Amino acid sequence: MTEQNDVEQLFYSLDGMAASISKESEVTYLDALADAGDMVFQGHVDQTLSEALQGQVKAFLNEAPKGDLERETVRKAFQLAIIKGMKKNVQPHHAMTPDGVALFVSYLMNKMIGDEENIRLFDPAMGTANLLTAILNETDQVEAAIGAEVDDSLVRIAFSMANLQRYSLQLLQMDSVKQTGVPEVDVIVSDLPVGYYTYDEVIANFRTKPDQGRMPAEYAVFENAWKALKPGGYALFLIPNTMFTREGSDHLHAFVKSEAVTLGLLQLPETMFKSNQHAKSIWMLQKNGPGVQAPPQALFAELPSFSRAEALSDMVSRINDWFEQFFNRG
Repeated sequence: MTEQNDVEQLFYSLDGMAASISKESEVTYLDALADAGDMVFQGHVDQTLSEALQGQVKAFLNEAPKGDLERETVRKAFQLAIIKGMKKNVQPHHAMTPDGVALFVSYLMNKMIGDEENIRLFDPAMGTANLLTAILNETDQVEAAIGAEVDDSLVRIAFSMANLQRYSLQLLQMDSVKQTGVPEVDVIVSDLPVGYYTYDEVIANFRTKPDQGRMPAEYAVFENAWKALKPGGYALFLIPNTMFTREGSDHLHAFVKSEAVTLGLLQLPETMFKSNQHAKSIWMLQKNGPGVQAPPQALFAELPSFSRAEALSDMVSRINDWFEQFFNRG
């Protein structure tokens, strides 16, 4: 079988199992998808299901590709199923990072860390861990990966998908704004949630909190996650284009100026998004620490459509030149 055939076949099995479980057990498709992934990993049907449902699920399980699958095959098959499951879900924190963006972020992270080894990586808003595992599939320099997510359904999917990809991740179901104590990490990568953080007492003393109005969720997750990043560590965030221009952003500007060096800001193609107000950029940062200096020229660019291969190749060449010039990383 080709990888594409394996992706399609695994999706067919996961989707069929999840749809059957969801229909008969009255659970959401996403919860059922986590159960389906667990059964594919274990290689047998959950005996607590009804006899009739066991038969339906077993038929789909028998159609799943056998043996150790390529990690990208697993991630892509889950991605197709997750997208299907999320069509009925309108919560903004359930939106998934587009595949091309996840791979581009992986490329940028590899450029930033250079030849550093034993990297500890943290995603404070991992969702289903699609971005986190996409990065792990593109580098062998990560020693430990930590993902945090408040939604238990998404954590269960992340756990199931990580098992099938043969990754031992530290997955935390937690509010990444309220809770602290994440071990110190070398790199933070996250697609920041967009919206407002509703627990005012939690963010009362946050330095990025606007003087007026509610606390943007992206500010809150960013500031609290920042505590876990080691001095000199790197961060890559997917952020809304309005992050620095919205009313009340002056405290965010002050926080960044005192805590970090902005290495670059790459605006993603607006064609990726339903409207301009949902458009995002990739923000590259380094935390202040011994020997950390701002590059003479930060990397600012508007990325071309990812479907324009020649234009994207030219942009990658420019980015490679920038890293070689300012980080000696060709």
